[in-house]
Amino acid sequence: MKIVVPKETYPGETRVPIVPASVKTLVALGAEVEVESGLGETCRSTDQDYKDAGATVNEDRKALISSGDLVLRLRQPPEEEVEWLKKGALHISYLDPFNQRALVETFASAGVSAISMEMVPRTTLAQKMDAISSQANLAGYVSVILAAERTDKILPMMMTPAGTIDPARVLICGVGVAGLQAIATANRMGARVEATDVRDETEEQVRSLGAKFVKVDLGKTESTKDGYAKELTEEQKKRQQEALGKLYSNYDVIITTAKVFGRPAPKIILGWMLEKMKPGTVIVDMAADTGGNVEGSKANEEVDVNGVNIIGFDNLPGMVAVPASEMYSSNLTHMITHFWDKEKNEFVPNPEDEIIQGCLLTRDGAVVNERVKSIWEKQ
Repeated sequence: MKIVVPKETYPGETRVPIVPASVKTLVALGAEVEVESGLGETCRSTDQDYKDAGATVNEDRKALISSGDLVLRLRQPPEEEVEWLKKGALHISYLDPFNQRALVETFASAGVSAISMEMVPRTTLAQKMDAISSQANLAGYVSVILAAERTDKILPMMMTPAGTIDPARVLICGVGVAGLQAIATANRMGARVEATDVRDETEEQVRSLGAKFVKVDLGKTESTKDGYAKELTEEQKKRQQEALGKLYSNYDVIITTAKVFGRPAPKIILGWMLEKMKPGTVIVDMAADTGGNVEGSKANEEVDVNGVNIIGFDNLPGMVAVPASEMYSSNLTHMITHFWDKEKNEFVPNPEDEIIQGCLLTRDGAVVNERVKSIWEKQ
């Protein structure tokens, strides 16, 4: 089986899908690996590094993509490049299937089997393939580093001959993978950290990391089978906004992480709440790329609203591109290794497997993912 990896072309993307160490693993499996020239430039890996790992290097992008039995990317491809894929090929990358119906249907019409990395189930068995979690973990770290750099205060308490400097107060809104890493990072940097989440069961996790849990009585809330928070009712959203709106002015840094996969992010900080915040407050809106948790935030921009600095950068993992690439590359490699048929010497995604049923979108010229089709029907 020939595995090919083209360069990422999304503006500003610094991560790469495969690092040389993973190439070595794939070659050891028996795969032929070919990469586009310059693939690893943004992560300090040269063409020679890939050659030393066992890959061949191709400067012709179209020829490369057209020759692959299995094509690996990070970002979703342009539709015109899907047409370059040969019939029967497999393609793995982020695909945003709920919002990219035309792209998914293009894969189907091209006779290409497409796997969406966002759709990998959050199960113990699939944990090593879970790119959403691996990248969110790094995003949570970066969000705190960004805030620490932007705020005009210091995060830790300092006792000096001139007096004691109080620690900065940091609030993390949303205690998923990104939120937990943000809590841990801010705590290690010496801030006074508090966190809130609609799921009461996260309180123990927050406390275990040395932070205080800010509880808001929303009545009964639920989680999905994958551990994500279910969307709140309009009444619950209102209660959450009213309760937290009174508290936001207490903090120097606020990091919001609330996302609903495939849907616009919920608004948890409104304009009237910003008006009550202290000038100099820094907010990192980690959901800015899906509409934002903060009213007035803009994707991939940094804006000032009444003295409050709102950061909406949409590729936080890309700011630490080397480890982010290593982790994504590992996610891909674990998936390929898990479904590698040693007798056939190829990647064989079993359609009966629970993991594949979760993330396989197209096969044999049709869209086969039931979850995706049901969402499309509601749109």
